[in-house]
Amino acid sequence: MPEVIAVAGVSRNEAKFGFRIFRDLINAGWEVFGLNPAGGEVLGRKIYRSLDELPKKPDMLMTIVMPQVTEKLVEDCIRLGIKKVWMQPGSQSDAAVEKAKAAGLEVIANACFMVQRKIW
Repeated sequence: MPEVIAVAGVSRNEAKFGFRIFRDLINAGWEVFGLNPAGGEVLGRKIYRSLDELPKKPDMLMTIVMPQVTEKLVEDCIRLGIKKVWMQPGSQSDAAVEKAKAAGLEVIANACFMVQRKIW
């Protein structure tokens, strides 16, 4: 299990999965960093604009973004040595999955964290 998780696509909108998953990870006690190009703050936590800004390298990146953004984030993971990517349904693309796997990353795709979290 990952110790540190970065969540790309954190939202201030409480109805969106980007908010709900971020909140659930925090409430479950995970060390979690939020990502959104707009930056700011959500749930009293600083939201970082990119993986490069994080104060600590995450063990896993979770994507809750458009597939083309996930593709770019996979490139960032490869460059930064982040070894695991969880692509929420709707954020994955065949290109992102293939690129991540070819680079030796562990990939979870088409699995919703909100459903799967009970196995953790």
